[in-house]
Amino acid sequence: MTWPVQRWLVSPTHTHRTELAQELGLSPLTVQILFDRGLYTAAAIQRFFDPHQEPLPPPFPDFADLPKALDILERAAKHQQNIAICGDYDADGMTSTSLLLRLLRGVGAKADYAIPSRMQEGYGINERIVQEFYEQGIDIIITVDNGIAAYAPIALARELGMTVIITDHHEPPPELPPAQAILNPRLIPVDSPYSSLAGVGVAYLLGLGLAQRLGYGESLTQPLLELCTLGTIADVAPLTEVNRRWVQQGLRLLTNSQLLGVRTLIQVAGLGATQELDPDHVGFQLGPRINAVGRIGDPQVVIELFTTEAETVAQQRAQDCEATNLLRRQLCTQIEQEAIAICENNVPNFPQEPVLVLVQAGWHHGVIGIVAARLVERYGVPVFLGTYEDDTHRQIRGSARSIPEFHVYEALHDSREFLARYGGHRAAGGFTLQAADFSQWRERLHAFGRQCLQPYHLRPLLEIHAQAQLGELTLELHGELQRLQPYGMANPAPQFWTPRVRVVAQQVIGKEKNHAKLTVMDETGQKKVLAWGWAHYLPLPKSVDMAYTLRPNEFQGQTSLDLQLLGVRYPIPQLEIKPPPALSVIPQCLPLENLEELLELLVNYTDKKLLLYGYERPEFPDSPHLNYDRPQGTYGGLILWTLPPAPIYLRWLVALARPQTLYIHAHRPPLPEPEQVHAWVQQALSQNGNTPWNLLALGQKHWVNPQVWVAGLRELGYDHPDWPDTQSVRAELAALETWYRNPLTELTQYLQP
Repeated sequence: MTWPVQRWLVSPTHTHRTELAQELGLSPLTVQILFDRGLYTAAAIQRFFDPHQEPLPPPFPDFADLPKALDILERAAKHQQNIAICGDYDADGMTSTSLLLRLLRGVGAKADYAIPSRMQEGYGINERIVQEFYEQGIDIIITVDNGIAAYAPIALARELGMTVIITDHHEPPPELPPAQAILNPRLIPVDSPYSSLAGVGVAYLLGLGLAQRLGYGESLTQPLLELCTLGTIADVAPLTEVNRRWVQQGLRLLTNSQLLGVRTLIQVAGLGATQELDPDHVGFQLGPRINAVGRIGDPQVVIELFTTEAETVAQQRAQDCEATNLLRRQLCTQIEQEAIAICENNVPNFPQEPVLVLVQAGWHHGVIGIVAARLVERYGVPVFLGTYEDDTHRQIRGSARSIPEFHVYEALHDSREFLARYGGHRAAGGFTLQAADFSQWRERLHAFGRQCLQPYHLRPLLEIHAQAQLGELTLELHGELQRLQPYGMANPAPQFWTPRVRVVAQQVIGKEKNHAKLTVMDETGQKKVLAWGWAHYLPLPKSVDMAYTLRPNEFQGQTSLDLQLLGVRYPIPQLEIKPPPALSVIPQCLPLENLEELLELLVNYTDKKLLLYGYERPEFPDSPHLNYDRPQGTYGGLILWTLPPAPIYLRWLVALARPQTLYIHAHRPPLPEPEQVHAWVQQALSQNGNTPWNLLALGQKHWVNPQVWVAGLRELGYDHPDWPDTQSVRAELAALETWYRNPLTELTQYLQP
């Protein structure tokens, strides 16, 4: 069984890495990873390693409304005005709500909160919530992780005499809501260190400022940083700039959390009371337990968990999170299995269409976004999943997840005529539409996908940061790379590849016999490789290109460095294009319009030999002076029934045959689709071994030029700095079509010295 066909995106090797590595006393591989993250100087690298070496710039110049917001909240705390927080039901929104609730109550303010119903109302503050706040006597509304697009609800709040502070990080609309103060990193300069804050980061900035304004110290603000860390990682915010700084501090605090609810959740998640936490613990164990409640439960559970000081309440709410997360996992597994069955058994043209769009009754729309992300990983295509709002099946609500080349929000905006509501960004989004419009809307998504996606985009993407030899992979290197922690969005864990490793041993392991353990070698060393879920892809070929991450292995008090498999592919080929010899004579070029003219030429041209070359060229058994295709000596005339696939073939033919005259019929061979080129390349890769590719022979075999083959390799994730520049396969085929139409008068230019 063949392994998953991935699209490898390999970062180029930086040529100046060795000099800087020597200056900093680091491995060139570590510097390669740092270069890949835009860190090109010793000073920039040192700041990245230790983001606390310089003080943070004040946020006031960027967040112009921050002083105004602090003035409002300071007065509210002193005069006991009623404050209400409107949050969101994801981890970012719930941690933001908990953070400000703890902060406001901690400084003596009167504060409460509300979160809209995911099932009945959807995302963001709405007019019902505003009306209820008014009836409850609320003076000040603070939105967290929402509000920037809620013009009508905010306008209503203003009409009713309430003061509104918006804290959000989503894309602002052209017309901002009429709030008294707006804090949103999307409204500040992109080069600001605060420009990538999550919603909880904005809430923390506001809370920190208020605590400092009112004279409160770390006993109040440190627990807030724990919540900021949980929300930032769970929301997959970029772990750079201020986020990186705060998350580094927050992870240290979380290990010995001051928050009863956080300590209890860590215990229930099985992480242990003293275990040092990293972003993976938050992202894959704590975050899902928080998010699950917002997706299919009651967000109040999480708010109570993070604000309570009662042991029994904390234990009960943590257990509620655990149970809800278990249900969420079951729902995700069920929906994912159903979606896969639909895709692989029932979807017409799957996987030919560039976008996967599925709607099914009974799916829980609180978790279909998670399933959509899993299907993106499985199939490498943008995925839109929906389910019906109720038993009438009149309205569909759904979520989308995407690949880098497909912008979800732009796709939704392009099809907005069919949508009742939509929102999102490049990678994800949500939508609501009438079921009667589904077929037309799906076709519009397919058309949008066909415009922006090439066939080679539609396979799982593997981003690789550096090429390494096995002998370079040491525990010392792993220790250096740990200084890049915390890993996360915009600062991913380093992923490596090694070309042409020899697989010297491979075995199936695991209780269910579904994993594999390999031993691989190259000229510099040998490594053990763990391959989770790869048992049914064995046996692997003896030689492969291998992608992997580093994996320390502790056994009987000894630590070694193993590898964890990410993917394999056939080895990158060596390409050869043999240049033609110099031309001794430039032939005269004459047209040959049709078969009748060719027959006449054969009858009259008997004093010298002729060579007939071309795609689907005819044969004439009664013409003994006529040879075909490959020159065998010299000829008086060379008949091109079709042009060869590129000028280099023309020069070869003329150099070997040395004709006095070129007769050109210019019949056009059929051109393949890009998918066919990819199939040819894949087949050649699987049969390659260590033999260099003769690109001229491969091109002649399929009547395409060498550039088409090189472009096909690049679109399958292969590349080499010595290869010739190419466009996309589609563009190279278009250029080839132009060549086959080349006028007779232009051909001689390709034969000039």
